[in-house]
Parts: sequence; structure tokens; C-alpha cells
Amino acid sequence: MLVVIVYLLSTLGGIAVFALVGLRLFDRRAERREWTRLARLQPKDPARYDPTMVAALPEPAQRFFNFAIAPGTPLLPVVEIAMGGRFGLGPRAAPNYRAMAAHQILAAPHGFVWRMKLPGLVPVSGSDSHGWTRFRIFGLLPVARMGGDADHARSAYGRCVAEAVFWSPAAVLPRPGVVWEGVDAETARVTVSHGAFSQAVDLRIDGDGRPVAMSLLRWSDANAAKAYRWQPFGGRLSDFREVQGYRLPFEIEAGNLFGTSEYFAFYRASVIDIRFPGSGDR
Repeated sequence: MLVVIVYLLSTLGGIAVFALVGLRLFDRRAERREWTRLARLQPKDPARYDPTMVAALPEPAQRFFNFAIAPGTPLLPVVEIAMGGRFGLGPRAAPNYRAMAAHQILAAPHGFVWRMKLPGLVPVSGSDSHGWTRFRIFGLLPVARMGGDADHARSAYGRCVAEAVFWSPAAVLPRPGVVWEGVDAETARVTVSHGAFSQAVDLRIDGDGRPVAMSLLRWSDANAAKAYRWQPFGGRLSDFREVQGYRLPFEIEAGNLFGTSEYFAFYRASVIDIRFPGSGDR
């Protein structure tokens, strides 16, 4: 009888592992498929930046674009970012920062895929996108699996637009669906609308045009009630470097309740490399 029980348990365990491996392969295929779709959105014959494109914008927005994009630069809205840094798994009082390694494709307003690994005794890995949040421990056991609903999509859209403002300035140049307005001498606000979603992001810009901070009201359930609502999000940007005619931040910190006493920068990214897929030698 004992042999039968051990055999049944072994069989059930094998089936469970097989199912988890199959689920992981399914997820990775979805990541690759979406990554490829977003990369193909890069224009093959892009226009080139001219300051006259932003001449009608409020002065802080003009200052930003003329800092961020050199004249004659091909306008490439799709960007890939490799990053290290730290990611906080705990609350503000006990952040439990872990070393982070991540790779992201960003194609605002169409979406993004962020692949992340947290090495350690209990390694965490997975991906985040406009369509899902999926993370595992030991590469196999799911610890977070959500998405596929309007709340998740609206929250992810906020991230997509916010990151595009500083990592993909070509994606937020004025056009239908992208509206800039002045807030004050140091702040410009962009509102990006796409499909059912619209997201405003405020950008604080220094005298030279550097975007040193961004803030927004993001649709989020990162609160004690675990209920989706609009709440402050944002962060600070620094260490600007030139990449193919763009000046982009290589140090980013961001978190919930930015601008309040409860701000917690759970995301501290140090960029390793930025590239524009399909750009060739342009």
C-alpha cells in the first residue's frame, strides 16, 4: 500500500512540474511574440528632428525637446533598455531591496515588455507588460499572475506613457493624441491618448532642459485597501548621457505617492545600455 501511495504522489508531483514548465514556456512565447510585435513598430524611414517641430509648444516643453533630441536625429519611438539597480519587495518601512537585472522594450503608446530577475537565495523572475504581470520564484512557482483586465491595462498604460517621456522623447512629440501644455516656468504637462486610455504626465525641467523629475496620477491598487484608484506616482531622473542623438537619463528612481511624505522609491534603475531596434547605423 505504501508503495502505491508513493507512486501516486510521485506521479502527481511529476504532472504538477510538467504543468508548471508548460506554463512557463507558454509565458515566454507570449513575451517573445509581444516583444517582436513592438519592435516592428519602429519606422523604417523616420523623420528627423527639427526644433521647428516644437516651436508652438510652451517654453518648458521646447526646452525639454531641444535638450533631449539633437537636430537631425532620426525620430525613433521604440527603445530597448538594459538595466541593473535595486527593486524593493517590501513596504516603505522595510523595503527589502534586492539586486535587479532587467531588459525592456518600450513602444508608447502601444505597450511595453519588462523582463526582470532578482537573484538570491529565493530568486524571483518574470515579466510585466500592458497585458500581464507574471513572476515566479525559482523560475517555476508562480507568486504573481494577473492582468487581462481593464484595471491592469489602465495602470500599465500610465507606466508606459511616463517612461516614454524620458526614455523615448520621439514618442511624445506633438501629434494627434499628444498634447502639451505649460504648468509653470519649470513644468510642462503632456497628455497622451490612445484608444480608451488617456494619461497626463508632469515633467519638471531645469534651466538647461533636463527633465529632472516626472509625476502623474496613476491608476493603482498599491494602497492599504488594495483597491484601484488614482494616486500619485513619480520619481527623479539623473545621469544624462547621449545615445544616438538623444540625451537620456541613466539613473531613475520611482515609486508610489511621489511628492508626499509617504513616497517610497521601490524602483531604482541604473541603465546599462539603451538602443533603438531596427535603427542600424542611422
